[in-house]
Formats: sequence, C-alpha cells, structure tokens
Amino acid sequence: MAFKRIPLVAGNWKMNFDHLEATYFVQKLAWLLRDAHFDFKRCEIALFPSFTSLRSVQVLIEADHLRISYGAQSVSVTTQGAFTGDVSADMIAHLGCSYVIVGHSERRKYHPEDDANIVDQVRAVLAAGMQPILCVGESFEERRQGIELDFAVGQVRDVTRDLSDEEAARLIVAYEPVWAIGTGMVATPQSAQDASQAIREDLKATFGEKVSESVRILYGGSVTSKNAEELIQQPDVDGFLIGGAALNADELSKIARIVLKSTKSGR
Repeated sequence: MAFKRIPLVAGNWKMNFDHLEATYFVQKLAWLLRDAHFDFKRCEIALFPSFTSLRSVQVLIEADHLRISYGAQSVSVTTQGAFTGDVSADMIAHLGCSYVIVGHSERRKYHPEDDANIVDQVRAVLAAGMQPILCVGESFEERRQGIELDFAVGQVRDVTRDLSDEEAARLIVAYEPVWAIGTGMVATPQSAQDASQAIREDLKATFGEKVSESVRILYGGSVTSKNAEELIQQPDVDGFLIGGAALNADELSKIARIVLKSTKSGR
C-alpha cells in the first residue's frame, strides 16, 4: 500500500439508546478497549449516537479523556433559520463531532434525500471542519443486473465532481450494498474489495493518486465479528460502518480488535 491509511471502525446506532444508555455503552466500550490495551493510534473508533445523546457522549468522552471519536447521523443543508427539526453542521461541530454520516440508504429511502441534497450536505460538513462519511451502494435489483460497481462509483462521482482536491481528500466513503443492511446477508470479501477498488480507481482518475490513496473506504452491511477478519484483509477496505453489531459493546470491541490485529499483520 503506497499510503498508510488508519482504519476506522464506525458504529451507527441509528434510532437506538437514550442518553443514559448511550453513556453506559461508551463507558463499557472504553473499559473493554482499555482492558485489551487497544492501540488507538493504529485503529480509530467512532460512535454515531442520536442527536439527543450527542451532548452526553461529548461530556463523558471529554471528562474521561477517552480516545473514542463520535459524530452525527445526518445534517441539515441550511445554516440557521425557520427550519423546524433541522440541525446545522455548525451546531454539530460545536458538540465536538469529527464526522457526519451522509447519504445513508435509510435517509435516502424514508425522508427522502436525493443526490443534490446529499451534495449540499457534504459541502456543509466540510465547511464546518468535519469529515463526511458518504454512504453508497446498490440495491438487489441493480446487483441482479450486474451494474453494482457502476452504480456505486456513479454515486461517489455525483458528489465529488465539484470538490477540490483538498475537499475530496477529507472524504470517507462507506460502501453499503442496500440488500445487505440489516438483513444478515453480507457481501463476499471479494465483492467488497471489487467495489472499494472501483471507487478508489475512479477517485484516482479524477483527483490523482495522492487523494485516492488518502480516502478511507469502509464496508457496511451485516458486519459481525465472524466475518470482519476476512473483510478487513482486503487491501482497499479500510474499516467498517456497523449497524446492528454496534449496539453490543462486546461485539463492537471484538470487531475493533480484529481490525487492529490486521494492521499488525500488514494486511
């Protein structure tokens, strides 16, 4: 690997845990990692609570000097004003967030958020000094048609086409095939690698090798401690965006240790 990328294990809690449950989870995870002598310099861990828990998580992490990062699950494209229910990127940044998930398939499906809105979200996150985690991935129908790679690459291209090299280098991409999210089905390690490699090669064609090799590409979709080892061995898979397994501190700790171990073995 020409450029060393620090892997990222990101736990997306979705609409789970109130603020008390969230702080208990963080305390337990921190204890498990401390007990395992976890090396945060070699593997980063980030949690994504609901908006109502962000402040509680921030206070705990800062007070206990924990080396766990955190972020938000979505963001408004507006900065302030009469937008009931919206939360701006600046508000999120002021809570100490490092990341914001953008374009998750559940946001695209249920709200819905289109490509133009997702582009604006990415720009808002970057302008506020945070890193967007852009979620892309095909449905089962697109996979059946054999266009899954073109589809995922196209989603990334739609967002990055107007970004500068510096902005693109701060992007994190999460390849999450929609058919694998919450279903128990998981992409094969080779499929995850094929998609990640295709995305990286397209970024290289647009922005050059320095940018493409600095962008972390995560895999998401029914990741567990049972399949994480094979997935993280793929050269273009730089970590995971985890849903269900991230609701269990023991399981998330196991996955994080598997990813950390892969860095020591020189994957």
